[in-house]
Amino acid sequence: MEIEKKNNIISVVLFVVIIALAYMLYDAITTPYKAEMARKAMIERVRLRMTHVRDALIYYRNKNDKFPKEIDSLVAFLNRDSVITANGDSLFGLSFVKEPFSFEKLVMSPKSNQKFEYTLNDTIRPNIYLLRDADTDDKIGSLEKTTLLNAPSWQ
Repeated sequence: MEIEKKNNIISVVLFVVIIALAYMLYDAITTPYKAEMARKAMIERVRLRMTHVRDALIYYRNKNDKFPKEIDSLVAFLNRDSVITANGDSLFGLSFVKEPFSFEKLVMSPKSNQKFEYTLNDTIRPNIYLLRDADTDDKIGSLEKTTLLNAPSWQ
């Protein structure tokens, strides 16, 4: 075999190896970045949905002068209220990216489809509540401090 032919074969093989290594490097950089962006987007969706639940709780309190005892009472109230039913998707629909809007899903975490944990402390005045996401450390409110009423933990 001639030296020139050997050099051409080695050049082609090295070119293929360089292309393969370049792709592996690109993939090693972009895959974790995409995963991190997806994780941050999910956190934002969870927080937005929790904020919508907080807004619904405030609306409930303004109408009934108290917070609901459980989160299912809030869902039932929202389903019965004509103003919220007519405008629910425009008021709360921003956190529903890939699924249709419903009040039953409003109180569920988009990450795990489990209900947010809701606890009411009605032994003090004003009544206070704690709304938590089971999948993260995010919460709104407090069961002990009235100054944290409606305050999200991420701000």
